[in-house]
Amino acid sequence: MQKSLLQRIHITAAIAAAGAAPAGALAAGSTLSQVLANSGITESGYVAASYYHSSGYNTDHQFDTSHDTFQLDQAGLTLGYQPKSGFGAVVDLIAGEDAKIVNAAESASASNPFPAPTHAFDILQGYAQYVTGPLTIQAGKFTTLAGAEVIAPTGNTNFSRSLLFFAEPMTHTGLRATYAVTDTVSVIVGINNGWNYTKINYGSKTGEFGIALNPNKYFSLTAQVYAGKDPVYGAERTFFDTVATLNATSSLSFVVSYDWGKQETSAATPGNLTGGDWEGVAGYVNYQLSSQWRVSLRGEYLDDKNGTTLVTGTRQILKEGTITVGYDPVSDFELRLEGRYDTSSEPTFVKAVSPVTVYSGNQTEVALQGVYKF
Repeated sequence: MQKSLLQRIHITAAIAAAGAAPAGALAAGSTLSQVLANSGITESGYVAASYYHSSGYNTDHQFDTSHDTFQLDQAGLTLGYQPKSGFGAVVDLIAGEDAKIVNAAESASASNPFPAPTHAFDILQGYAQYVTGPLTIQAGKFTTLAGAEVIAPTGNTNFSRSLLFFAEPMTHTGLRATYAVTDTVSVIVGINNGWNYTKINYGSKTGEFGIALNPNKYFSLTAQVYAGKDPVYGAERTFFDTVATLNATSSLSFVVSYDWGKQETSAATPGNLTGGDWEGVAGYVNYQLSSQWRVSLRGEYLDDKNGTTLVTGTRQILKEGTITVGYDPVSDFELRLEGRYDTSSEPTFVKAVSPVTVYSGNQTEVALQGVYKF
């Protein structure tokens, strides 16, 4: 019987590693994961796919931006070499529909502030690091400190991302230093190109400051500030975010996230982009019903006070409620069923696009997502 491709890869990798390793260091039949582990390299990945149906076109949603579709949300692979002291590195690759949107955000420029999402591949993170004692320095591209939710679906309890996530940065390219003051307190400072930009040709940099408190297993708090001149708007942007988590029991947790931001405008801004300030709050309740079943509730409020182009582009108050039920038939796979309802103080949700565009003051969505981790 022919060996599978994966088996052949495992055997080839083991032979290659054995050539460089001391005799007896690797046992026969070592898997790729074992070979990497013996080298101090960690690897992990996931595949997430979904079907969702919306009453409109999911205006102000981040990744679920279609109306009625099956899609590959994300396929991700992370390789890392992160010793407790000295040099290391992390490479985090994603592909799929979500990667198109991340890539478009990173490709924005003054001449094209809203590029169409076309590339279904993105290097989500790629950075070198150096660790000495309590200090860790990273250089390259990394995900943001802001927000309660993350780009990778494995790090969230809901399928859809929040309104706050839609109004937050996703990645940064630059330098970041983290200093562990104590076992429970860390301070983060950094400088980068701004929100998502992998490269800019002009404009000042954005400063990053954060603090993380983890006094015990029941409570944690993070707070972060981003401030600097945005190259697309050509003017200063300030953003504050804080996230508090309370683990009431081993099964019940509460999360609250608050955002405030302000974007100045410049007379020389191409396209006369609208600045202004905004704020919002999101609350989460997560309950583990059993070893296989869980439920997550999310409710939030976002006030786009000036119709900031960066946020929604319309002066409005948005609210949304989401319920997600998760079922884990096995430890490395979860099936998620979600229902979501969005409402606005203005009719801004796109309900139909043909033969004419029709707007509504609310929108609903039902989604089914499968997430496999390896």
